[in-house]
Amino acid sequence: MQVVSGPRQVGKTTLVGQVLSRLDLPSVFVSADEPTPGDTAWIAAQWERGRLAAADAGKAGAVLALDEIQKIPRWSEAVKRLWDEDTRAGRPLKVVLLGSAPLLMQRGLTESLAGRFEVIHLPHWSYPEMRTAFGFSPDDYLYFGGYPGAAPLAGDPVRWRRYVLDALVETTIARDVLMMTRVDKPALLRRVFDLGCRYSGQVLSYTKMLGQLQDAGNTTTLAHYLDLLSRAGMLTGLQKYAAQPVRRRGSSPKLQVLNTALMTAMAGLGPQEALTDREFRGRLVESAVGAHLANASAGGVCQLYYWRERNREVDFVLRADRRLVAIEVKSGRPPHALPGLTHFARAFAPTRTLLVGGDGIPLKEFLEKPVEHWLGP
Repeated sequence: MQVVSGPRQVGKTTLVGQVLSRLDLPSVFVSADEPTPGDTAWIAAQWERGRLAAADAGKAGAVLALDEIQKIPRWSEAVKRLWDEDTRAGRPLKVVLLGSAPLLMQRGLTESLAGRFEVIHLPHWSYPEMRTAFGFSPDDYLYFGGYPGAAPLAGDPVRWRRYVLDALVETTIARDVLMMTRVDKPALLRRVFDLGCRYSGQVLSYTKMLGQLQDAGNTTTLAHYLDLLSRAGMLTGLQKYAAQPVRRRGSSPKLQVLNTALMTAMAGLGPQEALTDREFRGRLVESAVGAHLANASAGGVCQLYYWRERNREVDFVLRADRRLVAIEVKSGRPPHALPGLTHFARAFAPTRTLLVGGDGIPLKEFLEKPVEHWLGP
C-alpha cells in the first residue's frame, strides 16, 4: 500500500491522476472530499469497486486510489480490515491513499497500519520545478515560493497574496490543524504562525516568543504548536546541533518557513518592495535555502540543524549517516573571515563547509541541485 502525503496543494492528486492514466492497469480513483461521506461504509463500497476491477483484470490486478481519506472518521481501521482481507485472499488489488492533512494521516498510519504501507512524501515545489512549469526566475521563486496552484496568479500579486492567505494558510490552519487535533488556544497557534513567518531565519527562545506573543501560555504549549505547524507543512523550528542528542532537544528553535510564499504573503509587501529591501531580501535568501534543506529533511534525506556558540553561528548543519555539512548563507558580499564556519570546523570536523551567496555558491546554483548533491558521496 502506498501513502502519498504532503502539504496542501503541492500536486498530490494531480500526480496520482497522471500516473494512473499512464498505467496499463484498470484503476478506480475516488475522493472523500465532495460530497463528504459519513462513515467507513463509503470506504468499503469503493474498495469493492476496486476488487471487482482487479477480478476482471486477472493476475495483473487493478489500482484503487482513495483521495482525502483522512476526512472519514476511523478510516485507518477500515483500511486495515479490508487490506488484511485482501492479503489473506491473495487479491491483486494495489491501493494508494492520499491525504492533505499530514497530522491526521500520520496518526492513522501509526495507530492501525503499521507495517502495511510505504510513504511517498511530496514536499513544496523546488526552484527547478517552478522554473520548468511556470518560467520562474530566482527572484520569482524567492517571492512567490513553491506553490504551483498559486503560480498562475503571479502576474497579479494582490490576487496571488489573497489566494495564498485564504486558500492555503487559512485552510491549512482551520481544516488541517484546528479541526484534526486538539488545540486549546487557537488564537495563540495563529500568532505562533505569524511569528514564525516574521522571524524566519532567526533563533528565538521560547521565553522571547512568549514576550512577543503577549500570552499567558507556557513554553511547552509553544513547542507543541510549532510542532503542529511543522507537521502541517508550514514552518518548523530547527534544533541546535550538538554532539549529544539531549543537548539538541533543549535548545532554542531557529524558525524556518517551508515555503517563502508564506513570508511574503504574511508581510504584505509587493514583489519590488520585498526584493529591493536589503534586510527583507536577505531573510528571503536564507529562508529559501533553509526551505530547500528542510523539505529534503522532511522527506528523510538528512537531518537539519543550526549551530550557535556565543556570537559565532552556522546557518544550517546537515547530517546524513556519517556525513556532516555546515552551510553559511550570505545575500551580499561576505567578509573574508567566516568565524562561525571556522569554529564549527574545529569543533566537529565536518565533511564539507559551504558558503552560499556572496563569493560562494550562487543561490541559483544551490537551489537547482538536490540536497543529496551537497551532502556529497
